[in-house]
Amino acid sequence: MADSVRVAIDSDADVVTARQEARSMGAALGFSSTDLTLLATAISEVARNITTYAGRGEVTLRVVHHRDREGIEVVASDKGPGIEDLERALQDGYTTGNGLGLGLPGARRLVDDFHVDSVPGAGTRVRMVKWRA
Repeated sequence: MADSVRVAIDSDADVVTARQEARSMGAALGFSSTDLTLLATAISEVARNITTYAGRGEVTLRVVHHRDREGIEVVASDKGPGIEDLERALQDGYTTGNGLGLGLPGARRLVDDFHVDSVPGAGTRVRMVKWRA
């Protein structure tokens, strides 16, 4: 198993690839099927934001270790329009598109660590970690 994988995100098919790579990586680390589903769903949310708002970007998956824990770090990044009001974007129901406004707040609930950096006009970077239970 590779310690890190980069998936270019240009289409919905790439979102599926990123999910599959994370599932494979997590299974090799001994993640439960429930945690694999949570991780894959969180990746879907942030990767679909890339295709919807930025058009293209990437998802990098990496095995991380902290003290006696192992996990998977997901970094989804793009050079899209960025998020004008990050605080509002992290609230359920807020959307600038046609969705339900559950993407970022939903992803945040599915993982253990979550951080977003966004610069309007320059892009967005979402970092998430799911630790093995």
